[in-house]
Amino acid sequence: MNISDIIVIGGGLVGSAVAYGLARQGAKVTLLDEGDQAFRASRGNFGLIWVQGKGFGMTPYARWTRLSAGLWPQLANALFDDTGIDVRLEQPGGFCFTFSDEEQEERRRRLQAIQDELSGDYPFEMLGRQEAIARVPALGPAVTGASYTPMDGHTNPLKLLRALHAANLERRVHYVSGQPVKTVTAQLRAGGSLFTVEGRWQAPRVVLAAGLGNPGLAEQLGLYAPVVPNRGQVLIGERTARFLEHPTLNVRQTDEGTIQLGDSMEEVGFNDNVTTGVMASIARRGVRTFPVLAGLRLVRAWGALRVMTPDGFPIYEESPKHPGAFVTTCHSGVTLAAAHAFRVAPWVAGASRPEEIGVFQAGRFSNPNYRPSHAH
Repeated sequence: MNISDIIVIGGGLVGSAVAYGLARQGAKVTLLDEGDQAFRASRGNFGLIWVQGKGFGMTPYARWTRLSAGLWPQLANALFDDTGIDVRLEQPGGFCFTFSDEEQEERRRRLQAIQDELSGDYPFEMLGRQEAIARVPALGPAVTGASYTPMDGHTNPLKLLRALHAANLERRVHYVSGQPVKTVTAQLRAGGSLFTVEGRWQAPRVVLAAGLGNPGLAEQLGLYAPVVPNRGQVLIGERTARFLEHPTLNVRQTDEGTIQLGDSMEEVGFNDNVTTGVMASIARRGVRTFPVLAGLRLVRAWGALRVMTPDGFPIYEESPKHPGAFVTTCHSGVTLAAAHAFRVAPWVAGASRPEEIGVFQAGRFSNPNYRPSHAH
């Protein structure tokens, strides 16, 4: 039997970030990773560290997202110190472009509502067409304006996942790849619970960070994790001369010069294939925003499954039935990676729960009066 202080189930961005935060505190951690046969959102995401617009209808999510974006330089520096891997963090602010006066007004209304809820601590600008072109000269004639916040940024998500895995190994996390988890049992004993995973690993604390595998595991530990898949498709265009210095909601130019376009939101079950209709729609929107894209070749395309709760907001909860068992699930594993490493991990290790996440318990879904706007 392999015994550790904490078992983290799930080796994607969420689980790896929590494991890294725990290892930095000196905990003996076992990280169980299903591997590449999993529906791994960590390898298919857009790489944005995005604050703009998040939290409309649920102000604590705006606070939580902004807090994580603020911690991101600390995470990038820590990973570089541990591994020498530069995750290519850039936080120059981000743009969301509009194509009509109505879109522009709706965007302003949403951002203003969040700013009001945060007592003004939420900077943003609404830009008319000429102001937007002055900032982003490559914009096409269909763009009528933009919203901009200085809080947004992006990273290379594949380098991030690699850096987290390398940093965990450097800090002696016991990493087990190719290990799907179906069973977790809890045994009450003096001083708390003892959790056994697949009959092989034991620890007094366990973290469920298995994404779309969380619902079945949560049920075994008196937790509730109602997550379902939501497909996003992403296109990659060939390398080209730099024309875009800022991340945007649907188009970004990577640190290597390639173009990334996305992202759809499709409820298609566990189908992570790509479809020509959605890819064509993504491409049209990209070219409409940036005509310079029209002549570029596409080199890759993929679909990936987000981990989506009924309202799109995270779940962070400790089991009332089996204290020491935690569920952590969200669909913004890149944006929230720093918060998971530096705020969620200390809570799992025994510190007080971060006050920002007290509302993100699954019990909200059984409240008939709960009517949030969707996180996305």
